[in-house]
Amino acid sequence: MSDAPETNAEARKHSIGIHTTQDVEHIEAPITWKAYLMCAFASFGGIFFGYDSGYINGVNGSAIFYKAVEGAAATKLTDPHSSLITSILSCGTFFGALIAGDVSDWIGRKWTVIIGCFIYMIGVIVQMVTSPEHALGPIVAGRLIAGLGVGFESAIVILYMSEICPRKVRGALVAGYQFCITIGILLASCVVYGTKDFTNTGAYRIPIAIQFPWALILGGGLLFLPDSPRYFVKKGEIQKAINSLSRVRGQPEDSEYVQNELAEIIANEEYERALIPNTTWFGSWANCFKGSLWTGKSNLRRTILGTSLQMMQQWTGVNFIFYYSTPFLQSTGAISNSFLISLIFSLVNVCSTPLSFWTVERFGRRSILIIGAGGMLICQFLVAIIGVTVGFNKTHPDPSNPGSDLADNISAVNAQIAFIAIFIAFFASTWGPGAWIVIGEIFPLPIRSRGVALSTASNWLWNTIITVITPYMVGTDKGNLKSSVFFIWGGLCTCAFVYSYFLIPETKGLSLEQVDKMMEETTPRTSAKWKPTTTFAAQMGTGEYIEKAVAEV
Repeated sequence: MSDAPETNAEARKHSIGIHTTQDVEHIEAPITWKAYLMCAFASFGGIFFGYDSGYINGVNGSAIFYKAVEGAAATKLTDPHSSLITSILSCGTFFGALIAGDVSDWIGRKWTVIIGCFIYMIGVIVQMVTSPEHALGPIVAGRLIAGLGVGFESAIVILYMSEICPRKVRGALVAGYQFCITIGILLASCVVYGTKDFTNTGAYRIPIAIQFPWALILGGGLLFLPDSPRYFVKKGEIQKAINSLSRVRGQPEDSEYVQNELAEIIANEEYERALIPNTTWFGSWANCFKGSLWTGKSNLRRTILGTSLQMMQQWTGVNFIFYYSTPFLQSTGAISNSFLISLIFSLVNVCSTPLSFWTVERFGRRSILIIGAGGMLICQFLVAIIGVTVGFNKTHPDPSNPGSDLADNISAVNAQIAFIAIFIAFFASTWGPGAWIVIGEIFPLPIRSRGVALSTASNWLWNTIITVITPYMVGTDKGNLKSSVFFIWGGLCTCAFVYSYFLIPETKGLSLEQVDKMMEETTPRTSAKWKPTTTFAAQMGTGEYIEKAVAEV
């Protein structure tokens, strides 16, 4: 009788042998349409990220909206209210991304995104209850709540996609997330353009309400997708990992490809776990900052790389264009239809992003980030120079419309708009997707969820800072920099160019486990030449099989 508990315990568990390989070319199954479709659906989360970021630009310029916020006599949003309404989403997203890092390790990647969708929908509902006289409170509260949901989604969708995408097309598929962001921004521009002449609250309530379906579609669809096999390995749930990997690769569970890839994930997890052991909640966050800043493989170096890369993406000034282009162009007096120009910018964004599907796998992450930063800095400085000499900054009173201005040189203004559009094309095909791709690849499994969360939070922290200070930089009663603001963005793009050359490693074509090894053995400038010579399973000396205890389910 005394042996019964031990016997029952043994009955609930058994060991399986997972086949290994020493061939670095056979650690992943051939790519199937099923894998493409799963990853493509996950990238759908970018639509409500983009839509939520995009609709506020036009809504802030709507007379019905700013009168609902400021009062019937208002002629525009005050700079403090414009700053608050725009930036509060990013503030919520910052905290949402940090929280999501923990939640995704507790309940899984897909369930974290589903919870984020639910929070987002609550935020949309709160925004919808705005009254025509007192809109400020509900709009701010609703955007803060929606921001928490966007934080969950923006951090964990990238993590989820990076962990399930085939290595040879991972960059292209994760770039699809950025493409969906651009579609969301374009849809927002179209909706705002279609409602800008409404004389009732539909001018802002309709753009707000259309956010709801995006979260419903993503959250509902994820119920039918498997969670990340790497999450299950991290939790020690090997049988679930086998089932998940089988589904995402479109192979039977006993397939040699599934076995080999799973063995590689397990061997890498055991290797990293020996370096980064399980610890307390506080210790798990502290692990992200261990090691030397001067050692490429250290957790601290990777965390700084991820957070600073997302900071640099915001420093390009792209969100100045998408958050503030409508009121900025209105304030210059040089553009007669600023809503249409914003729509054109969004269209350029959408059309340029698919270029990255090819370039990110053909030329690599590092190369496109360097080229993109170079192209953006040239465009920003040209916009600034033209603007302060003959463009946006040179206007005269409109005799037919007192209180308004006209541009002295329409051709110069058109040239500025053209260079802004070219800047957007450079961003959309390089830094837009590139920054998200890299942060999903550079962290080892034990700290990956928190590393991606910190990197995403950095994006939203700098997004918040930029959206708060921009109205004070370009507001007519504040800094009133006009075109001179592009000197600032051009200078920051120069920083991004130098940063990319010296600090960004090349991760193209490598499994997440191979990226770990590459970062241990190379520097960023030599990383493109690195090729894997053996598998983690072979390196760990596991033999032909890895024995793992699994719970029966």
